[in-house]
Amino acid sequence: MRYTLMHISDLHVSWHFDLTVAEQLVRQAHDIQPDLLVISGDFVLRADLTGQLMAAAAYLKLLPGPQLVVPGNHDVSLFNGYYRLFYPLRRYRRFISPELNPVFARPGLTVVGGCTAHGLTIDGGRLHAPQIRTLDYALSRADPGGCRVLVLHHHVVDPPSSKRRPKIANAADALHLMNRHRVELFLCGHTHVSYVGTTNGFQPGPHQDTIISQCGTTTSRRGRGHDRGKNSFHLVDIDDQTIQITPYFYQPDARQFLPASAHAFPRRR
Repeated sequence: MRYTLMHISDLHVSWHFDLTVAEQLVRQAHDIQPDLLVISGDFVLRADLTGQLMAAAAYLKLLPGPQLVVPGNHDVSLFNGYYRLFYPLRRYRRFISPELNPVFARPGLTVVGGCTAHGLTIDGGRLHAPQIRTLDYALSRADPGGCRVLVLHHHVVDPPSSKRRPKIANAADALHLMNRHRVELFLCGHTHVSYVGTTNGFQPGPHQDTIISQCGTTTSRRGRGHDRGKNSFHLVDIDDQTIQITPYFYQPDARQFLPASAHAFPRRR
């Protein structure tokens, strides 16, 4: 069993969108031909602006499939208070995806997406109780001997290099969810900083460590911290023994994304 996931995030189609980087991403994504392209939220900067959503939808069609996408906080209406409170993801579901809990299932692999975006905050996120029940159900149906992967927009632990962006309000519930279902890999974005690590040391008591792939912003000029001015995606290779994550960063001189490091983790069997 071997699968390749390409993890991109925080496209922010807007005046911050770097077209040169975005065009190269399309070329390299088609060269890689991943088994699944994962996009962990923030497709636009302002979900109230129809033009941004239409442009994001058009851009997604240029990228290879299959795709698994989840919404981020920027994909929630900001200026329209009525929609923000009562239909926060109406425009996301119209233009990007009608599904808030996508599932990609293959022999030996189950990838489940969740929604942490809501209308009661500007930057933060939360896994509400109905979401947790939905994710519980989806993960309980996963291949018992396979690799389980969870995708959210918001992070659940603060990466060492970026502690200023709020993680989801009920991060402990998300960690318990991953422990209950032996989730081996967690994909997220939000901070605009690339990070690879594990949940080890972030939760008390007995637990199962989960590998973290936190992608920086892939196509916008909004990189933060040590990723300021940078764009990245993560390539995830999963086989029977190992999960390897390779962050790629765009290099202007080479005009392409190039691997920056490689992180190998033993599978949890």
